[in-house]
Amino acid sequence: MAIGVSANLRGRLIAGNEREYGEGYAQLIFPSAISAQKALALRTEILGDMEGRITLGYGGTKLDCTHLSPGCRICAEGGWSCLFITGRCNCRCFYCPTGQSDNDLPTTNTVEFRTPADYVGYLERFGFRGASISGGEPLMNPKRSLAYVRAIKKHFGDRMHVWLYTNGTLANDEILRQLGDAGLDEIRFDIGATDYHLDKLRLATGVIPTVTVEIPAIPEDVQLLKAKMVEMRDAGAGYLNLHQLRLTPYNFEHLVARNYTFLHGEKVTVLESELAALELVRHSLDHKLGLPVNYCSFVFKNRYQSRAGRLRNSRFIVKDHESLTDNGYIRVLTLVGSTEAVERQERRFSEQVGGRQLWSRGNSKGSLVFHPQLWQAVAWDDFQLLVGYAATRQQSSVSYHNPFVTVPVSPGKSVIIERARAVADFELSKEARQCFQEVFLTGRSLADSEAHNVMLDEMVPFEKGLEGLQDYY
Repeated sequence: MAIGVSANLRGRLIAGNEREYGEGYAQLIFPSAISAQKALALRTEILGDMEGRITLGYGGTKLDCTHLSPGCRICAEGGWSCLFITGRCNCRCFYCPTGQSDNDLPTTNTVEFRTPADYVGYLERFGFRGASISGGEPLMNPKRSLAYVRAIKKHFGDRMHVWLYTNGTLANDEILRQLGDAGLDEIRFDIGATDYHLDKLRLATGVIPTVTVEIPAIPEDVQLLKAKMVEMRDAGAGYLNLHQLRLTPYNFEHLVARNYTFLHGEKVTVLESELAALELVRHSLDHKLGLPVNYCSFVFKNRYQSRAGRLRNSRFIVKDHESLTDNGYIRVLTLVGSTEAVERQERRFSEQVGGRQLWSRGNSKGSLVFHPQLWQAVAWDDFQLLVGYAATRQQSSVSYHNPFVTVPVSPGKSVIIERARAVADFELSKEARQCFQEVFLTGRSLADSEAHNVMLDEMVPFEKGLEGLQDYY
């Protein structure tokens, strides 16, 4: 059973979307209850028609997972780093989410890398298995792009799958040959930037081992893309990746002008784009085109790529008496009671555990933070339980606003990992505490739990993460 958005969370998301676009929010067309119901019925029909023919994976947010490209597989499994080699681009696609005008240093997660060696050290230190070179347009700076590809492949060899995103306009036989010689494993063409021309893609076939088309699903172009899919396959494309259009302040005017229906959510997206992508997946299956199509929904990107980052970062800063949730947040369990009760509980914990310190005094005399392994040793009649969650993120420098650790990645480069409270602490009643333990600590699904508590709905995004494709509202 999919874990969807609670009513309270839905309200907060709508409010956040309204704040992001301010006065412009009034220009956005969102579905009415009736039109949302019709769109959901259509989506359900398309998915039902493909049942048994596709693999719907990653909490129901990505399809078809049957034949993902090597890079997509690594991304989905949480092992991918994307390096934005430059912020400049020579195309002006209406759907582009950013300005694409800054010639910045190579950057990932706000962390800049002045040398390929520093980035190689970063990939090694954080345990990545795949790296991509993106932009902007990477081929606007071919020397830099080649230097990073060469350094990565020289150090890792086949242990690191490396791919490059390009609109293809600057690709030619020479640069493609150099990329192939440098060890580039995969190249992805955004043919939406070139009116779906495939001449540059054909040049890469046989030079780069894996050639992929990666484009947004533009609703107006569905019929054109259906006709183009055989041509993509015959031109040498091994995979077609489709993305959902997302609204940003940069592309706002372009997308609004097309009279799309927008969806509330973690960010504002285009309803028709998702339906277009699903229709193209179905078309490839119905006609047995032999071209694997991957719909990379926005909720997959936002949930699973963010989850991978949290899990990767948290291991450097999580404390022994804390734990990590399935969704990558640092979970902090705090007992609140009298000073005497805390002292008695510490003695009780000491009898249960040796070695690793699985508990610690909290911020006040009457509080004690403990690891879930000690759950059964708690004298619950003496305490109130608070559950808190912290998120982690990488920084290029210390903000001094939050706790942090410094992680060296090369002799001249370090990465800062900060942790910050993700939400106000949840104060659990006895009923909620029992339900929390049953669902989140013993692994039972929310649907299978005999007990249920409304508060748990609010905790799901931090514990297990939301599931399913985007709600329509």
